[in-house]
Amino acid sequence: MSTTYGRRKIKKSFSISLESESFIRRTREERGAGSESEALDLLLSEMMAVEERRKIEAAYTDYYDSITNEELAEEAAWGSFTETQLAEGVR
Repeated sequence: MSTTYGRRKIKKSFSISLESESFIRRTREERGAGSESEALDLLLSEMMAVEERRKIEAAYTDYYDSITNEELAEEAAWGSFTETQLAEGVR
């Protein structure tokens, strides 16, 4: 299950708690990772994806918090129009 195949890697040395080491080992076993380094890389990739989703969600929130009631009504009208067009196309 090598998800990092073809990616450049760098060697790092860290001191971590026993609990963290145990978690990485369990993750390696549960996900079939080839090494603890790969398991850690999987965990970090998941965290980066979560962070990216949060940024996107925040951007949507910022956008909808910033638009006027008039703009919101126009978007709702377009949404209703689209629903009628889709319903007609489904027949």
